[in-house]
Amino acid sequence: MSAVSEVQPATQAQPKQKGEIILSVTGISKQFQVGKRIVHALSDVSFQIKSGIVTGLIGPDGAGKTTLMRLTCGLLIPDSGSIMVLGMNATGEALKVQQSIGYMPQRFGLYEDLSVQENLDLYADLHNLPAEKRPTRYDKLLHMTGLASFTGRLAGRLSGGMKQKLGIACALVSPPPLLILDEPTVGVDPVSRRELWDIVYSQVEEMGMSVLLSTAYLDEAEQCKEVVLMHEGRFLGQDTPEAFSSKLVDRTFVIHSRGNGNKRELLRELSAHHQAVDVIIIGDTLRLVTRESMDSEKVIDTFAINPRKWKIEASKPRFEDSFIDKLQQHKEQSGGTKRGAIMATTVKKKGDNTAILVKDLRREFGDFVAVKDLSFTVGHGEIFGLLGANGAGKTTTFRMLCGLLPATSGTLQVAGHNLRVARAPARAKIGYMAQKFSLYSDLTVLQNLNFFSAAYELRGKRQRTRVQWALDSFELADMQDNDCTDLPLGYKQRLALAAALMHEPEILFLDEPTSGIDPLARREFWSHINTLANAGVTVMVTTHFMEEASYCDNLVIMAQGQVLAAGSPSELTARYRTPEHPEPSMEETFIHLIEEFEKQEEKKG
Repeated sequence: MSAVSEVQPATQAQPKQKGEIILSVTGISKQFQVGKRIVHALSDVSFQIKSGIVTGLIGPDGAGKTTLMRLTCGLLIPDSGSIMVLGMNATGEALKVQQSIGYMPQRFGLYEDLSVQENLDLYADLHNLPAEKRPTRYDKLLHMTGLASFTGRLAGRLSGGMKQKLGIACALVSPPPLLILDEPTVGVDPVSRRELWDIVYSQVEEMGMSVLLSTAYLDEAEQCKEVVLMHEGRFLGQDTPEAFSSKLVDRTFVIHSRGNGNKRELLRELSAHHQAVDVIIIGDTLRLVTRESMDSEKVIDTFAINPRKWKIEASKPRFEDSFIDKLQQHKEQSGGTKRGAIMATTVKKKGDNTAILVKDLRREFGDFVAVKDLSFTVGHGEIFGLLGANGAGKTTTFRMLCGLLPATSGTLQVAGHNLRVARAPARAKIGYMAQKFSLYSDLTVLQNLNFFSAAYELRGKRQRTRVQWALDSFELADMQDNDCTDLPLGYKQRLALAAALMHEPEILFLDEPTSGIDPLARREFWSHINTLANAGVTVMVTTHFMEEASYCDNLVIMAQGQVLAAGSPSELTARYRTPEHPEPSMEETFIHLIEEFEKQEEKKG
């Protein structure tokens, strides 16, 4: 539980029998004033959560998930309605509720200037955990999270995955009957995500704990027993993931190239068709969700697909397919329409197809070698993924490629320029979108665009033309006078991408561009990226979201500063294909590679 100003002794609530109602939300509404806007965070939301299971709270950015969780914890007061938690009123008995549940907010709720042990002690104090019970509980939590060797380290100096595990340890310091986790896996690598799920389910099975968990990763929703769907502050439905997916039987397809099909061109054509609910690129294939049930032959006829270029196969529906379908229905009922892709300027092809050349790249920080003899090439118009667990060296590599950090040794060539001797000319040809978007929060949307265009040395008519292009292409015109700090996360992402593209760069660097972004905004973003790549822009991206890794043409997966594997998504996943598991995911492939590397390192001693 996050810190409160006053703590009163409270009787620890006991777990309820499995299947009993542990959380009841009735007619909850809540609004906020953000700048000059009134935001309706929740509107007449009602549902119930059963005990003894993991329930997922699923919804896009701005759906109201965090507001609902904070109301459940008694940290906010609703405008109307009521929430009962473990038989207690979350508003009238807030302190009792806070004493009885575990809560990990976004960014883990840690005190970064305190050590691991001091954070645990603080949370134990807040929950009145008796001193005699603390050593045993601490030992269990530290063993479970792998933090036993780090008790003296400041929380602020932990990696993202370690902060995540400390956050959940603090939430579990006094075993609660209800554990609430607000997007606990955003920004951490797949190995850390899997470890968190192992921790969560161990508590459900061993302690009979109930868990309410929100997530931006829709594959994680399939690990929940039930899911509650929300959008724009409204309740859309509640059921098992399988029940939602089953409604899309005969509506999901995989499209394979027969060798001469342009997947990005087909993506553009299919996305514009009224019968397409969702189209995404996954490796060498496209995944299509149709509005109506049909067979493969009807897909070919309906979408005018050339069967000599493409092979159509029916595919098993995923929860993500059903979620996108439901959101699209809601959007259409609300009068929304599909957004088109941005207008991209075609980049002229070079005689040499190499856009980025990295050979024997090395970066040392004193005695520590962050990047060890790294080598790869990226072609013009290619989307290239740089992946790795936390601490793998990908951020250091990324910063060197952008000319923000000098290499210790090796060859580093970007847009035809050697970054060791010609950083300024190279930087003029690249765009960079930082993980936290690097926008100026006190400036308006228009002021940000004017600033970044001027920073790229655009002046006069050229500057005005590009600013108007950004406002039109990213549908920012209606918000151009809003302060950046008041923008929803999805709009901040649009603005950051627009700012990075003001000078029409040949190469675009994207550092965790969709961390925390909802699925619809993520698809919109990648529609823009595919349009740019189709126009010849080279894109390099780092991401912890393995579905996005499948959107890349080629990948490098790193660990401890070196390359573990390189190739296309299809080539990498093929390594772990078996008769029992014919379609391993990119995430499963990533975890296999990391596990194999760790075993080899253990053998070395």
